[in-house]
Amino acid sequence: MTNAHVASRHRIHSDDLAELVKEFDLGDVVDWRYLADGLMNVNWQLDTPRGTFALKRVTDVPLDRLRRNLAVLPALAEAGIPVIVPVVGLSGGVVVEAGESGYCLFPWARGAHVRGVDLPLAQARRLGTVLAKLHLALGRAAETGVLSAVPVSLTTDVVTPERASEKADRLAAAARAHGSGDAFDGAALDALAKRRVLLAEYAALCPERDVPAGPYGWTHGDFQYRNLLWAEGELTAVLDWDRLAIRPYAEEVVRTAQVQFGVEGVFDLERVVAFVSGYRAVVPLEPAALLDAGRRLWWKRMTDFWQLEFHYDRGDHSCDDLFIADEALLHWWTERLDEVERAFGGVL
Repeated sequence: MTNAHVASRHRIHSDDLAELVKEFDLGDVVDWRYLADGLMNVNWQLDTPRGTFALKRVTDVPLDRLRRNLAVLPALAEAGIPVIVPVVGLSGGVVVEAGESGYCLFPWARGAHVRGVDLPLAQARRLGTVLAKLHLALGRAAETGVLSAVPVSLTTDVVTPERASEKADRLAAAARAHGSGDAFDGAALDALAKRRVLLAEYAALCPERDVPAGPYGWTHGDFQYRNLLWAEGELTAVLDWDRLAIRPYAEEVVRTAQVQFGVEGVFDLERVVAFVSGYRAVVPLEPAALLDAGRRLWWKRMTDFWQLEFHYDRGDHSCDDLFIADEALLHWWTERLDEVERAFGGVL
């Protein structure tokens, strides 16, 4: 993004703000501050006579889907899950359309984002128990009609080595044609060349079936430190419900473990085991389901280039650092595939 685009992203249009103040009956906004932690949507802290709030401008999910997702939060709060229930506007909705954007407002939640590797082992285990309880609560929400019923079967798409190589070739061409020749373009081209080598070497490990192992149901979709708040050793809030959807439970367990504990190009396998063990103490997922999910996640990372698609297809450079870090982790992971998969199963 250009500096002008970044500055525009940080601002709230005055007409939008006036409409939001009226709709949410805020009285006035004493001060507001852009929150830089979000990667996709745009968030601000608002100080008002009614208190402090988090305002979210929705850019990454259809508004109807967001309304469905937010509707489950009161039920989760009643079940003891640490969620922040959105503020209902005067018109009766929790998503307000102002100008060309959709917004939702939440009471300010105390706490800080803590990377997984900075959690003591006891808290890593506790995080696993919270995720398991969240899955159970979402399952009850589906049973009572707050969410739609879970289908009788579930399939997932498996990207073939050929499709991944074609995507790598296209992005390499885009980097050469549209890149600025800076350090990121060089790193991207080098990474894409190495990825082609990996794809050729490990093609035989592509998952054969589109049907994942183990139980499935409603899941958060992005349960990781950027969407979690901790205070005094306790998890105080699970944020960002944009990606609520039906998935294998093991898929969310291993993805959370990867994002939480795969930092600076390596896995903290001790914390992975603590987290998975905490989950399995509440929901006893079979090791075979976790092994299948771990292998599928590794293959997904092997065949996925979403950060480069943001960079070259959208002109959005906000996730460039994630690509560099994820690429280093992929190579470390691949060299220790069996060891990482044992940790995903809860064993060092």
